[in-house]
Amino acid sequence: MRARVALVLALVLPQVGGALELSLPSNAVMSAEIVEEADTFLLPTGPFADATLPRARLEGRVTQQAWRVTGQGLTTLQVLRPMREELEVAGWQVLFECSNQDCGGFDFRFNAPILAAPDMFVDLFDFRYLAARRGDDGAGLEYVALLVSRSGDTGYVQISHISATGAGAVQTLPDLPVAQGEGDEGQATTPLAQALLAEGHVVLGDLDFASGATALGPGPFASLATLAAFLNADPARRIALVGHTDSVGALDANIALSRARARAVLERLVTTHGVTRAQLEAEGLGYLAPIASNRDPATRDLNRRVEAVLLDTR
Repeated sequence: MRARVALVLALVLPQVGGALELSLPSNAVMSAEIVEEADTFLLPTGPFADATLPRARLEGRVTQQAWRVTGQGLTTLQVLRPMREELEVAGWQVLFECSNQDCGGFDFRFNAPILAAPDMFVDLFDFRYLAARRGDDGAGLEYVALLVSRSGDTGYVQISHISATGAGAVQTLPDLPVAQGEGDEGQATTPLAQALLAEGHVVLGDLDFASGATALGPGPFASLATLAAFLNADPARRIALVGHTDSVGALDANIALSRARARAVLERLVTTHGVTRAQLEAEGLGYLAPIASNRDPATRDLNRRVEAVLLDTR
């Protein structure tokens, strides 16, 4: 039995009492912690389907932690299962549990409250989610959301703990549409479109390239289908696909590699999804725009990515 270390979330819960203790592998290191004494948290309670994500709207003390587990190569189930067992022994009721596409894949990930990279990384083909509850309306309610993913030999864990107290602190929102809103470019109907309109760019996080290769995997890739729908809805929209690499190797070689990968994505959008070629361009920046440290092998792979950048069409 591998060694473990107790993870203690020091939460003072007058109505419930006690601290939430979960076990992580012994070499787990906390990479981020956010504590809000009074906040709102939308807890996913079912899979993304039919453009909706069942969620509970919680109000109370919210603590979110991100942890990184390096070097052990544990599967997401090997990391999640001991925590689930501990919750059940402590009287928690599992509300919902899923993995990968059963959760809703790309759409679930982009609608769930997840800490930003490099603190938390989610592989769309290798993640697990669990939501649980303990307590009652009279004594106070606790909720916890666990998200586990991995990249290579590195595991990523996010633990969100919510103490929901007071009248109206918990509301069930099973039919709440997600990713809706309007902008000058027209209505955004997906999380990817919202990100493009609000922030101007988005990482296409489910793409698959072999190490050092420029050929895009067979897919299907939900991000490309969603991006294509966004572009096909308005011929005036234009996107720059920008490839990025880590810092291993010479700059010229990395720029060429990143540009070739962006071009492979462009071709897939045109040939498979029917996007007009004039709406797209492909560029590569090599290792010049990292989003994580290249010094740490655990985060370096986050820099290997293709982003979609919304271009000004006015």
